[in-house]
Amino acid sequence: MTLLSETAAHKAVAERVPTTRRYLMCEPKYFTVEYVINPWMDPDQPVDTAKAVEQWTALKETYERLGHKVETIEPEPGLPDMVFSANSGTVVDGRVLGSRFRAPQRAAEADHFRRWFLDNGYRDVVMPERINEAEGDFAWTGEVLLAGTGFRTDPGAHAEAQETLGVPVVSLHLVDPRYYHLDVALFVLSEAREGRRAEIAYYPAAFSEGTQRVLARLFPDAVICTEEDAVCLGINAVSDGRNVILPVEATRLAAVLEARGYEPVMVDISELRKSGGGPKCCTMELRD
Repeated sequence: MTLLSETAAHKAVAERVPTTRRYLMCEPKYFTVEYVINPWMDPDQPVDTAKAVEQWTALKETYERLGHKVETIEPEPGLPDMVFSANSGTVVDGRVLGSRFRAPQRAAEADHFRRWFLDNGYRDVVMPERINEAEGDFAWTGEVLLAGTGFRTDPGAHAEAQETLGVPVVSLHLVDPRYYHLDVALFVLSEAREGRRAEIAYYPAAFSEGTQRVLARLFPDAVICTEEDAVCLGINAVSDGRNVILPVEATRLAAVLEARGYEPVMVDISELRKSGGGPKCCTMELRD
């Protein structure tokens, strides 16, 4: 991919405006890898829970340093993947669509998050009937909800999301089991606003040919990611419109984003990657 000229990059920097976000996170107090529900997980590989907590804390503090608000939910024993809060709810305009996990090992997480929403003042909370792994497979662009399917979330959950959240939904089909959720193959760099469409980054090979054509039509100026970006879960990133939180290994992607006027912020999330997670997996956005 061709990088922008220096003049164009300076112009892009002036246009990148961060917006303050509110996130929900869960400390990996009980994190381990004791089962296999995606290609990244290996129970025979040692896991350092203390290191996972240290890396998660650094991620949380990064958000706070950038001016964002971080809420937390209490972790539960026996739910080692509860740290991946993105999988447990989708919030748009204060409406909440909960989750329904495909893997029985994670099923109990959904109700803990449902209770958190109710305890924290949310009243428009709907739990899905179809398998729905929330922001793992849903990405809000400010105009449409991009919705992944192929490995986890049922296609029928896309219609549920549209009815519950009241926003248009575009279905995207994932075909590479390594990129089993949408959030490890695509992320939103900047949401749409008046006079300007949303900007995304994605890895085309993770999607079916038809979906690739849809994405090219909807987002002709997207950042096109490579296998190098994808294999370190570099696409499992979080952007506030200017600052982009990326795994430290995603150096190629960071250079491309910087040329586009974004500010890469690198974090070490290597311990949590042993369960197939990165910055976005640990981060649910509360769009109130």
